[in-house]
Amino acid sequence: MTYLWIKSLHLLFVMAWMATVFYLPRILVNIAEAGDEPAVKARLILMGRRLYRFGHNMFGIAFLFGLTLWQGWRLFPQTLPNVVASLHWIDAKLTLIVLLLVYFSWTGRLLKRSEQGGALPSGKVLRIMNELPVLVLLGVIFLVIAKPF
Repeated sequence: MTYLWIKSLHLLFVMAWMATVFYLPRILVNIAEAGDEPAVKARLILMGRRLYRFGHNMFGIAFLFGLTLWQGWRLFPQTLPNVVASLHWIDAKLTLIVLLLVYFSWTGRLLKRSEQGGALPSGKVLRIMNELPVLVLLGVIFLVIAKPF
């Protein structure tokens, strides 16, 4: 039962983090297309900063629950199963998670650049970049469900 609670909490915080991964680039699109409206840009930047901070917190909590699921069996062998054993799907999953984290950090840097008056990529480029995490997340979901190797 403990395992299912940990897994459920991990999924909850992953979903919250992914919401920020998907929404922050959308805020960047709006900033890039705000034109010469400083009040609108300031409000969007404030929203972006809060969302980015929220995303960092959600990632941290999801990471801790994920780490518990991955390695917790070493500390609590009676309570938590070894869910990966000698399988290597977890390596591929973690690689994709690192890619998502790099992407999230990149969007945070773009937000900071915008806050300091720097230029952003065009709205079109940002929209295209906004679609990439969906494909990476699809890979993560497939690996977790299918455990192909």
